[in-house]
Amino acid sequence: MDLGIDRQALVPVVQQIVSAVAQWIRKSGAGPGTRLPSIRQLALDNLLSQSSVIEAYERMVAQGLLASRQGSGFVVAQPPVSHESQWYEGAERAWGAFVDNPLGELKLGCGWLPDAWRESDDISYAIREVTRTDTAGLFNYSTPLGLRTLREQLLKRLTQLHIPAGLDRILTTGGASHAQDLLIRTLLKPGDCVVVEAPGYGNLYRQLAGQGVTLLQVPRTRGGPDIPALEALLQHHRPKCLFINSLYHNPTGTSLCRAVAERLLELAQRENFLIIEEDVLGDLQPASCTRLSALPHDDRVIYVASFSKTLSSALRVGYVSASTAIITQLANLKTLTGFGTSRFAEAVVATLLANGTYRKWVQRLRKRLGTEMAATLQVLEDEEWEVFAVPTGGMFVWTRPGTATSVRLQACARRLGVLLSPGALFSPCGEHSDWLRINVAYAADPRALALFRELGPARSTSTILKTTSM
Repeated sequence: MDLGIDRQALVPVVQQIVSAVAQWIRKSGAGPGTRLPSIRQLALDNLLSQSSVIEAYERMVAQGLLASRQGSGFVVAQPPVSHESQWYEGAERAWGAFVDNPLGELKLGCGWLPDAWRESDDISYAIREVTRTDTAGLFNYSTPLGLRTLREQLLKRLTQLHIPAGLDRILTTGGASHAQDLLIRTLLKPGDCVVVEAPGYGNLYRQLAGQGVTLLQVPRTRGGPDIPALEALLQHHRPKCLFINSLYHNPTGTSLCRAVAERLLELAQRENFLIIEEDVLGDLQPASCTRLSALPHDDRVIYVASFSKTLSSALRVGYVSASTAIITQLANLKTLTGFGTSRFAEAVVATLLANGTYRKWVQRLRKRLGTEMAATLQVLEDEEWEVFAVPTGGMFVWTRPGTATSVRLQACARRLGVLLSPGALFSPCGEHSDWLRINVAYAADPRALALFRELGPARSTSTILKTTSM
């Protein structure tokens, strides 16, 4: 087995061995029980020390890729989840494939930024500053509403967005999902019905279903929820809430238009339901935009945002802006279920907001994502993939190949080492769909470009079959 070790590379040799062996397992289709070359043989063939090979094999055992069998050396381990089940059977498994990715596959459909894009120096500085100036943040609980210095910064941000708020109308959370969970358990009870967009955020669907709430689907159009479809639903149902992703919708990348926003608020007033507006990617909006929370709404809109997508997934900091009455209820539940949120994480985010670091980072991120978005859309156009809508920013494109079947798409992605997010993950009932969520931050990778190219209509079936058999 030729590992192609580059001794001039910055990547440690042991990690190169791990990556090369994992790639061989993936490309060769080696099944569970397939025996790997002996430590001595692999070291001899690649002019490596046996200690480096031993360490690499042991790492792969810890990752679940290999198993050690006495007398037989190292063999390919039994995977906990097959690729077929990752493809359609449950978002939890698909999520696990993205987070725990020992084969090093390209996370083309994931919902976060690549590690290489992160700017750790600024966060490290903020952490040092907090540990130096706020020792209590290392040991104590935060307050029920959240750290005051953070809420003061959030109030400034909301004011800039023309969203009316006050310190007593802001509650910090452990990210947007935590905020949604608190809202669902506070506002809804089993048997209630709510309106959700389809496609939409799969985790929200499961949170609602877990509380016994009935989901009413309304199609997401290029300008927001389909108003005629929503009005038809309202003739037969009395939903308690509408959940909406106004800007850079996940997964379609579309944003709410003003006419749809105004009609939604009219319907909420007339039919007496609340609107929960999630805005986790709103900071990526470079120009003026439409937020329901910024329009007159008589406290019918609850605003949810987070720093997990833009800043760090590890700093689980989000927030809710709502009426004082709802915030009080949320604070009580938050304290009851978790004794509050991380004061330390909130202090770090507050520092990044106060010193201007976050604002500058988001400006750079917008520019970089804009470049990648334009490049990705051009590639998809060249290869004749269908795009649901052309996003004006953000990180997601909702697309599908022009001619390829889902079976062929699955086979091609698997062979190239690409993890996708199929449309079924964004359906309230898990319904099959040919559409895919593409994260443009990963789309320039050669494996993604190969996927787009091979599934373009210009490729004949014979060419694809020939490529697949190589």
